[in-house]
Amino acid sequence: MKELQDRIVKDGKVLSASILKVDAFLNHQVDPQLTMNIGKRFAELFADEPITKVLTIEASGIHFAMSTAFVLGVPFVYAKKKKAVTLSEEVYSAPVHSFTRQETYQISVSRQYLSPEDRVLIVDDFLATGAALVGLTQIIKDAGAHLVGVGAVIEKSFQEGRGLLEQEGVRIESLARIQSMSPEGIHFI
Repeated sequence: MKELQDRIVKDGKVLSASILKVDAFLNHQVDPQLTMNIGKRFAELFADEPITKVLTIEASGIHFAMSTAFVLGVPFVYAKKKKAVTLSEEVYSAPVHSFTRQETYQISVSRQYLSPEDRVLIVDDFLATGAALVGLTQIIKDAGAHLVGVGAVIEKSFQEGRGLLEQEGVRIESLARIQSMSPEGIHFI
């Protein structure tokens, strides 16, 4: 997605060979037009699939899941990182390690929002180590639902996430695939 790549080059900040800061337009301050265009693009890429739900993890993937679900005309669900008192004991859960926060947490989704009849598209902001997406795929399996695929806004292709998902036969569509990055520049696949 050229619009996204151009924006990454213009407003993204490479903090190290593995950390890209995109909070000026994607995950702290959000460009709503770009977000809607991302949702449209994911809907186009997965147009051949009968999707019933879009799934993500709070918080940075929520607006991309919402824009995709809006275009598809289906609900979106987000896995919670902390269990609220209002969340029943009836949940699907999986452990996830956050590379950027350097902590492991238990994500959970209420059992009433995922069922064996669902065909689920995962949408998230980054695909890097794959930990978050592997956790979401486990929740989908536990629910007996069908995983249609994964839509990643930005993929750091030099990290192991894609390989982990491909080993499980998961279809992956990334809008910006980064081959390498340094403060001197970003190289896309």
